[in-house]
Amino acid sequence: MKKLIILIPALFCLFTVYSQKTNIYQSGVIGEENLKAIANLGPNTVGGIGFDTRYEGIKGTTRLFDTLVASYLLVKGQEKYIQFNSDLDIVKNTLLFAHPSTGKLMEIPSDDVIELIVMKDGKELVFKTTKGINFKKKIEGNKFYMVLKEGPHQFIRIPEKNFIEADYKAAYSADRRYDEFKPVSRYFIEDSNNVFQQIQLNRKSLIKMFPEKKELINKEFQEKPDADNEEKVISIINKF
Repeated sequence: MKKLIILIPALFCLFTVYSQKTNIYQSGVIGEENLKAIANLGPNTVGGIGFDTRYEGIKGTTRLFDTLVASYLLVKGQEKYIQFNSDLDIVKNTLLFAHPSTGKLMEIPSDDVIELIVMKDGKELVFKTTKGINFKKKIEGNKFYMVLKEGPHQFIRIPEKNFIEADYKAAYSADRRYDEFKPVSRYFIEDSNNVFQQIQLNRKSLIKMFPEKKELINKEFQEKPDADNEEKVISIINKF
């Protein structure tokens, strides 16, 4: 009888301990409710971290051609052109090329570049840098520019990439779920004082810069309404 009395409290203790352990790991309703509570924790809730999966990454690159193209480079301190494949990073203002042995992508700062001739689509595209050039409004950084027409009245284009941030988090937004490097171009013509002035490729902008050529400019725009704007400006300047 004494043994039975001792055994009963021991069994009661064992049942209590076992019961406490199984309650912690119950599945059923309590487990599901706990999962729901965790799932409902917002990104600003203490104890929970939310992940916004709407972001779609970056569109575009900082490069002009997005591939290495056949080129001839004249660098500062040299007299001969180097033949290789290259591209331009028009955000960092560097020239990119693949190392001939390792294939690793390397870069040269624009300060070391005198001239770059790119062979693209059967054309020779000539690039130089803005260093030492007199602009009416200061240009930040030593940028690459493409020569569209040599002087007099040199006509150039500065290719750039604007960074546009994703906009989708605010209540009223454009719902643009990606960052983007968007290509833009700025055009300049050298005036009679060797100063480069920015222009738009339209009749009004050209007449403002060359008021004495108003009749010629109007005639050119009327006769070639569908012509490429760059070619139209080149045609007008060539008739000055």
